[in-house]
Amino acid sequence: MEETHIVENKTIWKDEWLEWICGFANAQGGILNVGTADDGTPVGLADIKSLLEKLPNKIINKLGIVSDVNKRTLNGNDYIEIAVHPSNVAITLDGVIYYRSGATNQTLRGEALERFLLSKMGMHWDEMEIPNATIEKDIDREAIDYFLKKAIEEERLPNDSINDDTQTVLKNLHLISDDGNLRIAAIILFGTHPEKYVRNIDFRIGRFISDESDLLFQDIIQGDIIRMADRIMKVLRSKYLVSYIGYKGMKRTEPLEIPEAALREIIYNALIHRLYTGTFVQMKVYNDRVSVWNEGTLPEGFPVEMLMQEHSSRQRNPLIARVFFLAGFVETWGRGIKKIRSSLQGVGLPDPVFEENCGGVRVTIQRPRNIANLGAVVGDDFGDDNLTDNQKLSALDRQMKLDFGDDFGDEKQVYTVILASPEISQPQIAAITRISARTVSRIINRLKSFGYIRREGSDRKGSWICLK
Repeated sequence: MEETHIVENKTIWKDEWLEWICGFANAQGGILNVGTADDGTPVGLADIKSLLEKLPNKIINKLGIVSDVNKRTLNGNDYIEIAVHPSNVAITLDGVIYYRSGATNQTLRGEALERFLLSKMGMHWDEMEIPNATIEKDIDREAIDYFLKKAIEEERLPNDSINDDTQTVLKNLHLISDDGNLRIAAIILFGTHPEKYVRNIDFRIGRFISDESDLLFQDIIQGDIIRMADRIMKVLRSKYLVSYIGYKGMKRTEPLEIPEAALREIIYNALIHRLYTGTFVQMKVYNDRVSVWNEGTLPEGFPVEMLMQEHSSRQRNPLIARVFFLAGFVETWGRGIKKIRSSLQGVGLPDPVFEENCGGVRVTIQRPRNIANLGAVVGDDFGDDNLTDNQKLSALDRQMKLDFGDDFGDEKQVYTVILASPEISQPQIAAITRISARTVSRIINRLKSFGYIRREGSDRKGSWICLK
């Protein structure tokens, strides 16, 4: 029998093969053949009689399990077949847990060990209880009300749910154990200070130029995760990404350069699927791209390429995922990535790129190539050849064209960066826009003289005030 994920062949017996038996027992079970070549061909076993007597006791004494140890004969050659049954409890060998994965035998550590032990107990990490936490001191009712309003709006909870007391809400969401203890998911979702119980619950945003060596500024977003996406989007709009002004009919619009629906879906996925015993979620905004990384590997047998295909939703933290579903933030059918792709394609941006990186998953999306020329839309006919060039410009564009002439791209780019980050310095503007420092200084003076900006405070600690 050739080697597979449930078959291992060995020509002779060594006590170290107990590691393979341990790995089979902790996984799906399997067969260890002793006295066979790698392709399964029997090569004979000189001490087979002695091994048939010793191996059952050795397996019981070292691993605490019973395996079937049988003599087999093929083409006149004898060998031993050890049939290992899967165990519903964790099996250790000298204090170490081994696990058969594919054709390899792995030593479980860290996240993999934690996930394995919880699965053997039929639990997920977010179900763990926090005995010393209480509703009175650790749950924020405003976060509960925020969730209830969202869930009612999505018609996933009845209207009268808004009147339920906090304990009833948490019980209905299975966030309180049978013993009356709050589960860790309750603290993460609705906690007043969840960082007291969960280290590195932060979501961190950093502004870089082209790589990790040139950090310009950063923000740390903390608090309950049910409202965290709102806080993140507010910071992204104010400092990191560009919103351009347009109109649909008489209504003014300010869409982000990257569709908010795509960004929110990526943020929700990071919050739901992250490994909360690991480090914080990291969003990095570069000149040309935005990446989001959260710790936690994909499930076994779920390659990263499958994320871009139709797939089922496999949840690391099902209690957290259910609350996000009820709030209408996500679906349960693994359609989130399709939603991201559709949103990006709608504005001409390429598909996101997913990759496993440093024990986690990173998704990267491209920014528009020239944020200075994003263009604002007048009406719903953007790109219509019947519109004049001037009609395709926003009010700001038209004013800049009057003030600075047809070639106002650099002025708009500098103004847009200042608008997004009022505390930014001139060297930082030069780094982001890739315009020389001397030209940036000249543009800023022109923007001042035409009444677009003014400086408030000192050069070192002040900020820009945008007037248009």
